Amino acid sequence: MTKVYPNAGGSEARRAAWEGAGEKEAAKEEVLIVWKKSLLFNCSGFTVFDKKGNLVFRVDNYAAGNKGEVVLMDAAGKSLLTIRRKRLSLGDHWLVFAGEECVNPLFSVKKPVNFLNSKSLAQVTAGGGRSGRRAEPVYAIEGSYSQRSCVVYDVEKRRPVAEVRRKEAVGGVAFGLDVFRLVVQPELDATVAMALVILLEQMFGSRRASP
Repeated sequence: MTKVYPNAGGSEARRAAWEGAGEKEAAKEEVLIVWKKSLLFNCSGFTVFDKKGNLVFRVDNYAAGNKGEVVLMDAAGKSLLTIRRKRLSLGDHWLVFAGEECVNPLFSVKKPVNFLNSKSLAQVTAGGGRSGRRAEPVYAIEGSYSQRSCVVYDVEKRRPVAEVRRKEAVGGVAFGLDVFRLVVQPELDATVAMALVILLEQMFGSRRASP
């Protein structure tokens, strides 16, 4: 098959930075290559490289593992974010925690209950949404994940902060849907953007409902 990544080495360990995602200095967009495959045998997951071919993120889900929990790790295997399905919730609703300590979620992601009448694939809310009043979403994801063509929008300013795009064919050989690009703007941390990709896979993966 076409070579997905040129280097096997890892990049410097990354830390999740949800609280400071909007405080980054002006910089160019970050382009990551996402491969929907684990580097470990008998696992499913993701392997993510930067444009130089350095390993950045990895997700390794064992076949007999907890289907309601996914851990996003850095190149060295250190847990960055833990993603858990919210119990006793209506529809797809997930909580995202820093590291492995599943307390005080950084944000929650939910598929709209009335999905067919909404152009939003999912909505992202700060915190765990445990307060009495309904929290307003800070990001909305629109488009088609099954076609690897969707955008994460900042709800307040209605500007794109991340985008999933198909990877162009190389030498006439197409990559298909298992290899795609994740383009992240400076306003959003790449760790958070990758967590959203994981959640789109949970909600709209090959064995789930389209789009």
